[in-house]
Amino acid sequence: MIFDKIENYQLYANLNEKISKAFDFLVDNDLNKMELGKHTIDGEEIFALLQEYETKNLDDGKLEKHFQYFDLQYMVKGTELIGIASFANQKLLEENRNEDYGFYVGDSSLIKIEEGQFFIFFPDDLHMPCIKFEQTAKVRKVVVKIKL
Repeated sequence: MIFDKIENYQLYANLNEKISKAFDFLVDNDLNKMELGKHTIDGEEIFALLQEYETKNLDDGKLEKHFQYFDLQYMVKGTELIGIASFANQKLLEENRNEDYGFYVGDSSLIKIEEGQFFIFFPDDLHMPCIKFEQTAKVRKVVVKIKL
């Protein structure tokens, strides 16, 4: 897992070509004005999901992991908490490898993500996004899916 602010993206852009393309998308586009939905960056190898939603209560969250893609999650506007945990002994709730997700129950640490910050979640990084910070709020976030 990597957590940082977008101003430091150059530190990570050279990890591999796909991550570099994902960061190019984030910094080269006005994400506040872009239409919500799926945006293709490199076919099904790299694509972005631009979302707006209301944050939710911690009790309504689930830890998730992915098998075919890893996530670069960038907060465009707003603040939320994201639960994080390394994949270890969590209890499986539901798994769908065709849809590329598994949901789990287990302990996690909450980290606040604010406008201009990002996470990169690799396959063994469980994450629970969309959790409210102090009160329910609307956020705008991009999740770039990067194929392994």
